[in-house]
Amino acid sequence: MRLGVLDIGSNTVHLLLVDAHPGARPVPFASHKRPLSLVQYLDGDGNITDAGQHELTEFVLEAWEFAARHKADDLLAFCTSAIREATNGPAVLARVKHETTVTLQELTGSEEASMTFFAVRRWYGWGAGPVLNLDIGGGSFEMASGQDELPELATSVPLGASRLTRDWLDQDPPSARSVKELRRYIRATLKPAVRSFDAVGRANLVAGTSKTFRSLARIAGAAPSAAGPYVKRELLATDLGIWAQRISAMKTEDRLHLPGVSEARANQLLAGALVAEAALELFAFKKIRICPWALREGLILRRLDQLVFDGLEPAPHVGAQQPATLPAV
Repeated sequence: MRLGVLDIGSNTVHLLLVDAHPGARPVPFASHKRPLSLVQYLDGDGNITDAGQHELTEFVLEAWEFAARHKADDLLAFCTSAIREATNGPAVLARVKHETTVTLQELTGSEEASMTFFAVRRWYGWGAGPVLNLDIGGGSFEMASGQDELPELATSVPLGASRLTRDWLDQDPPSARSVKELRRYIRATLKPAVRSFDAVGRANLVAGTSKTFRSLARIAGAAPSAAGPYVKRELLATDLGIWAQRISAMKTEDRLHLPGVSEARANQLLAGALVAEAALELFAFKKIRICPWALREGLILRRLDQLVFDGLEPAPHVGAQQPATLPAV
């Protein structure tokens, strides 16, 4: 069967189609995405502007047509912090449904962290023991830890790379003072969240998901994506500290010359590095393993599990019916 996941994030809007069946590894079939920083479309009251809503609905229509054209059997459409934290989030979701017929399911921060953890657990297996997963998005930073398929604790804090860049780093390159103040803010925000994980126990493995972690690991010498998903990729805290310092002195245009850094994310690379650095320091880990699976894969795997449990097969391809909403987390 062919399944699709439409992910409305803070930095990009992305449709991923995979061929999969229960018990098998999802194999990517096709992808359709566009850089769209909804955070940049917020007005002074925290509303997503009409221009931002137009860009969003236009892409959702594109994604719907793309999925139908490639005969997807099922479609999960969801959104994360960019819409759930917008003042007019419910109105934006209503507009998208009215203009596209697609129902975007809003994930809470803990649901987002839980489903990403679920994918990480499936990737590394039971042999990894207790796992801590960290995910840096555009609007929020998710953390989840546990020894089962779903985490014992999953939480989200407003430390996304795009958000922090907009609010704290308005110069290019940023001033030393703004970087120092941002470091202080990140640690103050993270400390109480990190302390709450003491009750869960220490993890055997720390995993990092998200484009930010992949880019930082690549800059520090990890294998490129062309080497495939099975190459072991790690990011050492010492290397991260060195590169965070270097990036803080670089202009956005200079960061584009670093390996693995895209134009869409170059300006927020420093903020992401500072969050990653603080997290490893506060959790007291010396390295983080880069996991190729994340939220989209977690939702696909959970959907497949639900089909097995219910004894159901998805209906004919999405072009013939209303898209499915997200299964309960």
